[in-house]
Amino acid sequence: MEFPRYHKEIVTDLLDGKFILATDPKFIELKNSIEYYNAFFKESFGFEVEMKSDFAYILSAETNEQLSRDICIFFGLLCYELDKDGKNFLEEIQYAEFDMDKIDNYFENSSYIDLIQNNNQLKNSENRKQFVNNLGRRNIIEKNNDKKFSFTPAYKVFMDFAVNFAKGKLSAGEVEVVEEK
Repeated sequence: MEFPRYHKEIVTDLLDGKFILATDPKFIELKNSIEYYNAFFKESFGFEVEMKSDFAYILSAETNEQLSRDICIFFGLLCYELDKDGKNFLEEIQYAEFDMDKIDNYFENSSYIDLIQNNNQLKNSENRKQFVNNLGRRNIIEKNNDKKFSFTPAYKVFMDFAVNFAKGKLSAGEVEVVEEK
């Protein structure tokens, strides 16, 4: 049986909850074989492939994972703190380099400290560092060194979710979540 180039890597990455970025050679193969992968993931797993201009990922309506929720909370708090700091949070997320010390400062001094302390992935500096490393493994951020990172275009999934949520466009049956295994 013949498969598209990088088939095993594409399937593994997507099933592991990774975003495949346009800068990755697998992205071009996925894009060129999108009809195949749409059918493959739908028939094999009941998942949908979301193909954007600069990244791809899979969706599953049936998941109980909490990573997507924690990522949305992280983005929401970070954007709130950036805005409070007088920065254009969309420009910052899209173009800026972030330092873990600055992130820790925002989160430790947030007016939402109760929410932060009740979230196992965000409650302290060490957990946030592990959380950010997890974002790196999923191609949501690009680590520049041990303390600095930038967001990849995958951030848009969570921003779009937040915008739709804020506009009341999401009902319980319409929530799209990044699949995690």
